[in-house]
Amino acid sequence: MSSSRPGSDFASMYDLEITHAPDAGGHFGRFGGRFAAETLMQPLKEIEAAFFEAWADDAFHAERLDLLEHYVGRATPLYHAERLSNQNGGAQIYLKREDLTHTGAHKINNTIGQGLLARRMEKKRVIAETGAGQHGVATATVAAMFGMKCDIYMGREDMARQMPNVLRMRLLGAKVIPVDSGTATLKDAVNEALRNWVATCEDTFYIFGTAAGPHPYPLLVRQFHTVIGQEARAQILKQAGRLPDVAVACVGGGSNAMGLLHPFRDDAAVKLVAVEAAGYGLKTGKHAASLAAGKAGILHGNLTYLLEDDEGQVQRTHSISAGLDYPGVGPELAFMLEEGRLQLDAATDEEAMAALQLLTRSEGIIPALESSHALAAGARIAQSMRQDQIVIINLSGRGDKDMDTVFRHLGWLEDAS
Repeated sequence: MSSSRPGSDFASMYDLEITHAPDAGGHFGRFGGRFAAETLMQPLKEIEAAFFEAWADDAFHAERLDLLEHYVGRATPLYHAERLSNQNGGAQIYLKREDLTHTGAHKINNTIGQGLLARRMEKKRVIAETGAGQHGVATATVAAMFGMKCDIYMGREDMARQMPNVLRMRLLGAKVIPVDSGTATLKDAVNEALRNWVATCEDTFYIFGTAAGPHPYPLLVRQFHTVIGQEARAQILKQAGRLPDVAVACVGGGSNAMGLLHPFRDDAAVKLVAVEAAGYGLKTGKHAASLAAGKAGILHGNLTYLLEDDEGQVQRTHSISAGLDYPGVGPELAFMLEEGRLQLDAATDEEAMAALQLLTRSEGIIPALESSHALAAGARIAQSMRQDQIVIINLSGRGDKDMDTVFRHLGWLEDAS
């Protein structure tokens, strides 16, 4: 199905056909599925039915696209970073500027879509998990706009390192619920949100933040984020007259990666690169590289690659970026890796920090630490390519939320005192 808004240049960029869909059980190859408490099986099936009904409804897309254009600020620019490209000495680097959306990251694309589904299903309350805080802010934003009660689950560790976003959520009217269990990070926030949903699913909609979780969430989140790659595809054809040679995105759970990469999936000449958080280094064990170092197992309702020990216990992860500090990955990315369509790369904390400073000083753009991992790997890849080739890097968010972490890492707060 194509957009039904004739005469709109904005709407014409979006193809609404669902391609590479999972099977009826939500499986991408052997990955995915719906492994959840019996109490949640019916709510998940109701969300699946509501999604497919909405996706076939022109009025749903008309409202969604109107909000994306006039509220979110889409289409976001595809920016040719000429100074960065010249300093890097390789391929031409283009940045997909998701940092310029309302709320400052790609997450709002998904919360607009799921918020509309929640309203369509007459739910009065929404809940969400958040790591870096951007999904929490985006959920709180949509809840405020639609007049819904909103509770956000966030690990205590993440609250400490992302306090600006905690304050933004509270200002928007959301209740931020600290999670102290486990490592007090994203994994544990998901656990607590799921526990709450079991008890409240009758009047509550869980706005899941990444392309993981039990079916139908990996499909929902991917579809609501494909605006990123569909725009980038149309924009690079207009600006450069051809498709990119490489498309690069960072990966925690996989929302921004699926958003950029999926629309290029059938373009065999375009290399698709997922960049994981290498933390202190892949050999140290202190990282969050589930695809590179994990194995197949069940996490948060789906079969995917995850980091677990020999006894099947989920391992502790580490990343300087809260949004990538997660021990699993979306099932579709796991499937794409096994079928040979996805290439892996990784960036350490130090490499991400260096990439953040490089982009800031070469282009005047301060990226999120999550996005900085994609920048580090994308720039390294570009260096090995010809100057007439093209790399698109998804700049999934802006770095305002990370300034305390960045300044502490650089020692600037100590200098100021």
